[in-house]
Amino acid sequence: MYGFAQQLRHYFERPHVAMPSARVGGAAAWTGAALAKSGAWREELAEDQIAELMQAVDRATALGRPASELTRGDFPLPKLAAAAKRWRVALGEGRGFVLVRGFPVARWSQPQAELGFWGLGLALGMPGAQNAEGDLLGHVSDLSAQAEHPDERLYRTHRRILFHCDATDVVGLLCLRSAPEGGISRLVSSVTVFDELLARSPELAARLCEPMLLDSRLPAGAPHPTTPVRPCCFDGERLRSFMHLDYFRSTERHPGTVLDPLARKALDAWEAIAERPEIHLDMQLEPGDLQLVSNHGVVHARTSYVDDPASPRHLLRLWLSLV
Repeated sequence: MYGFAQQLRHYFERPHVAMPSARVGGAAAWTGAALAKSGAWREELAEDQIAELMQAVDRATALGRPASELTRGDFPLPKLAAAAKRWRVALGEGRGFVLVRGFPVARWSQPQAELGFWGLGLALGMPGAQNAEGDLLGHVSDLSAQAEHPDERLYRTHRRILFHCDATDVVGLLCLRSAPEGGISRLVSSVTVFDELLARSPELAARLCEPMLLDSRLPAGAPHPTTPVRPCCFDGERLRSFMHLDYFRSTERHPGTVLDPLARKALDAWEAIAERPEIHLDMQLEPGDLQLVSNHGVVHARTSYVDDPASPRHLLRLWLSLV
């Protein structure tokens, strides 16, 4: 498993040669309008795959070991192996995301769902820590009423989250419970957005290929409140992007930190393109849905939501490295 610092180093090892001189294009450059018509990004688990997954959970439970000590051999998934390989290809070389439906969350207890998600993650890649505390399995739910400081990370609230990436090759979300209103997941191809910006405003695209300060979102007084990050890296063939509209902009809350005018214009222009209805793709995650997203070629967002206090929205989250 990757620790948090190791996870960050692995993700941000993104070679950069120069800004692309022409549209990048390729399989990762899609539009929501085109994908909404095809539906090729949706898959449904077959009954034999579900049965295999449930058996693997029972086997791993019987071992009596913490999930972090389990290996792929402890969680055999031969019937799912071909699908997992196909998903890895889509994430690493294709459109950059997959939605898989049919996980038996209604038949599992929460610990069983966590174990099933973890085991599938082992088949896809290497799980990594999601924060400095070393959490390997995250819980996406509204904890804002319990927040200890005003810098509470947005995924632990019910508020809208602007387009952003997580610092890992792939983020996986397994929906246990959805909200009765809102909480829509929004995906956009960062290659498509960059290509549009390059064609329209090359000087703004160039600014995204230079470092910007990112808000670390640590409590007031913590060391290293900001860190420099290059939003877009191009190695001559592949464009890898790290975008976080909220945290690039919120650096200005720190004394003496000012977002330069060209950076501000570049972020605004990037967001305006990504928010166009024909560019992004919206989906509502329902119980049993698994969303896998590349953080190199896809940027994700979420609308605000209203919870049901008796059954609050709850998603499990994994960070995976494709190694």
